[in-house]
Amino acid sequence: MNKLLIPIAIISIVIVVAAFFFGNQQKKSKPTLLEDIGTASEWISQALNSSGYKADFSVESLKEIDRFFDENSKNGKATPDGLLSKNLGQRMFALGCYVGEVIKRNYGGEWITNDNEPNGEIDIQVKLEDSSIILPVHKVMKRFQNGEEDSIYAYGFVLNSKNLVEFKL
Repeated sequence: MNKLLIPIAIISIVIVVAAFFFGNQQKKSKPTLLEDIGTASEWISQALNSSGYKADFSVESLKEIDRFFDENSKNGKATPDGLLSKNLGQRMFALGCYVGEVIKRNYGGEWITNDNEPNGEIDIQVKLEDSSIILPVHKVMKRFQNGEEDSIYAYGFVLNSKNLVEFKL
């Protein structure tokens, strides 16, 4: 009888430990778009810096985003073997997050996201302090498609009303 009790005791202990372990595990939920924006903008900043671009979240760094597109795309297509030749969607999202984060940090504003929207990643928005809304991923996609006529730096520069006043004078 004692021989039978030892395996039952071991099995009972394993069940209790497993129930405790798995019961206390927090379910990993899918990150929100807001979390993805922070992760993506930091990731692309590091990737750009390691590839010779100065991505320090300054407005001036938007010139580097233009240079990145000039060097890695042409006529709406990624340059073969360029930095956009793989994972284009992921990198465009990350670049849009970076552009939006630069504008938000330098001019003030807040991210607006909708995790339930099917195109939520593309349609992320920054609401600026003057209540205007920008769509940075859309802008990055236009820069990729149209080239330098859709300059990221010019876009970021004119969003600052102080720059508009100085530019008009």
